Amino acid sequence: MLSVEKTAPDRVDIRFSGKLDAEGMEDGLQRLIESSKDMQSGKLFYRITDFAIPEMPALAVEFKYLPSLFQLIGKYEKCAVVCDTDWVRKVAEFEGMLMPGLTIRAFEPEREEEAEAWLES
Repeated sequence: MLSVEKTAPDRVDIRFSGKLDAEGMEDGLQRLIESSKDMQSGKLFYRITDFAIPEMPALAVEFKYLPSLFQLIGKYEKCAVVCDTDWVRKVAEFEGMLMPGLTIRAFEPEREEEAEAWLES
């Protein structure tokens, strides 16, 4: 499951759980792009539980959207990732080192309130 919700003019919340199929990926990415249209100095809040690598057709959909996704990077300044999987948190923070202008911090689920406070600081 992938849900995307614009919760404030400068914030998008994303929930990802379990295995994602092509239809779910397409729907989620379209909603992310639409939610980010007028975003400036934005914040992303990811909550990831029971992570499973998406199905191959879902990854193909993501590759199709890569040009649009790269354009979104400049619209966001901060990203908090709350995840129950250690290696996903590490990869998220590593990605943050590769994206100029976007700071990514990862948190364990029991630190969700801390993640929220950091994102809003």
